[in-house]
Formats: sequence, structure tokens, C-alpha cells
Amino acid sequence: MKAFSIFNYVFAIIGAGLMAGAIYLYVDKQAFLEKAETVQGTVVEMIPKRSKESTTYSPVVSFKTKTGQTITYTSSTSSNPPSYNVGESVTIFYDPADPNDAEINGFFSLWLGVLILGFIGTVFFLIGFLGILFRWLKNKKAQNLRETGKPIAAKFTQVQLNTNQSLNGRNPFQILSQWQDPQTNELYVFKSESIWYDPTEFINTETVRVFIDPQNPKNYVMDTSFLPVLKN
Repeated sequence: MKAFSIFNYVFAIIGAGLMAGAIYLYVDKQAFLEKAETVQGTVVEMIPKRSKESTTYSPVVSFKTKTGQTITYTSSTSSNPPSYNVGESVTIFYDPADPNDAEINGFFSLWLGVLILGFIGTVFFLIGFLGILFRWLKNKKAQNLRETGKPIAAKFTQVQLNTNQSLNGRNPFQILSQWQDPQTNELYVFKSESIWYDPTEFINTETVRVFIDPQNPKNYVMDTSFLPVLKN
């Protein structure tokens, strides 16, 4: 169904955007560090930030620039337990052209935003990309079987719901057929790809065509080209 393909592409695009944002933040932070001055500051307060589930604490740091200007800086990073104690001395990076643009010299203070965006972006991208790749490989395998596989007439047995897949509370249908290998006397059951409408009334023959790998009949694709194409 097209919705699944759209879902994969949307996730891949969102993931790529978030990763691009992480790269931008990283480059911007590196540029800031290259021009920044370094001084010692003192934690003068820990400001609580309350949410429904927890309370975290952001350090407020007072420091003097190399020109003697006193700056009070509140970190955008908060944690619980607090990462610093009141009265603790910390190293501060600040932009000499704008001393209020400052950062505490700490891994999470400097790189937390990059890590969060990078991690979420990577997860989203992998979900979307792997879904697209899986679908492409599956389609390529099916196309190869249609071109090089052995066509057989398998006996139509039933139409059933595919309860392993759902979308918006709906399950797709599958056509089931079976075929007995005349050489080995083994019985094979074949299932079609997911069909998002009931195909029962469109099956007017006792058999359906299935393309199999002669060396391994479990590797197959059912030909459902006789069915109408769903347009909505």
C-alpha cells in the first residue's frame, strides 16, 4: 500500500533533516569555540525547572570578561541531580564580541543539542531508509522471479485476512493457493502480497499463477496482475 511507502519516505526525510540540523549545530559550535575567550566563573545559583514528571536544575554562572565586564549567564542545559554546586568554579567560553553568548566548558553543555538531534535523526532516517531498502529488495526479488522463475498453476484455496499487518485498524487480504511438487510429492502453500480490498469476487478460476524458484519453491511470487488496481 502506498501509505507504507509514504511513511518510509517521510521518516527518511525527517531523519535527514534532523541530522543536517545536528551537523549545522556542530559546525556552529566549533566556530564559536574557535573565537571564544576562556575565563573562570562561579556558579551562583541553581534554577529549578519543573515539569509534570520531574524537576531539573540549570546553573547560573557569574564571570568577568578579560575587559572587566561582569556577566551573569544561565545555562540552557539542566539536569537532575544538579551537575554543579553553588560556589563551584567552572570554565566559561564566551564570545568577545557578545559576552552574553557563553557556554560552560562541559560535554553536555556544549554538545547535548548535537547529540539529541543526531540520535533522533539517525533513528528516524534508519527506520525510513531500511523500510525503503526492504521494499526495493522485495520488489527486485519479485521482478526477478517473474522474469526467470518457473510459472506453475497453483490451486486457489481461500482468501484470508493478513492479521500480521494493519493500517488505521484495517487488515489487508491475502490469496492462498497450494501446489504439490510432482517430483518430490511435497505440498507447498503460497500466499499473495497484501491486498487492501477483498479480492474474492475477482477470482474466477480454480488456479492462480505462481512463479517459483525451481531449486527452492519456497522462494516464490504470486501473480495477481488479474486483479483490478485500487485507486483510493
